[in-house]
Amino acid sequence: MVDREKVATAVHLFLEGIGEDPLREGLLETPMRVARMCEELYCGMDQDPLDHLSKQFTAEGSELVIEKDITFYSMCEHHLMPFFGKAHVAYIPSGKVVGLSKLARMVDVFARRAQIQEKLTIQIADALEEHLSPLGVMVMIEAEHTCMTMRGVKKTGSITVSTATRGQFKDNYDKQKMFLDLLK
Repeated sequence: MVDREKVATAVHLFLEGIGEDPLREGLLETPMRVARMCEELYCGMDQDPLDHLSKQFTAEGSELVIEKDITFYSMCEHHLMPFFGKAHVAYIPSGKVVGLSKLARMVDVFARRAQIQEKLTIQIADALEEHLSPLGVMVMIEAEHTCMTMRGVKKTGSITVSTATRGQFKDNYDKQKMFLDLLK
């Protein structure tokens, strides 16, 4: 849970630290605005993403489920700068499926934490594997990192791609290719 007072105090000190006057008109309410923003950006800290996978439905014979282009926003734990993009989630059911919106909600909960893209990808794959017991899982995330585009090397337009495979996707390059082809 975000402690608004601590965040507001930290932002006040930060503004002083960069040479700003936190008491000038334009910045007077900024510390509390940032504190409220943090409640939204980091709300995944207080949520269990697995809650979204608890309600399951029988779906015998389903061969592959893909939810692609799930937009997400997250914060890099190294620089506290945003990274954002699309998550693509696939699984081969073993008799049970979840509602499609639940996949997007689970992605959002994991993304609303300070972390790195590689960990986000693994968390999504592991959650699906653990709670759906599917025959296979593949997750791919494509994201732009503002810590690379706004600062440092300043390479606008560069996209980081990360993947995680489980079960039948792990060493089956035909299944992986099928997933990637369906994303096009």
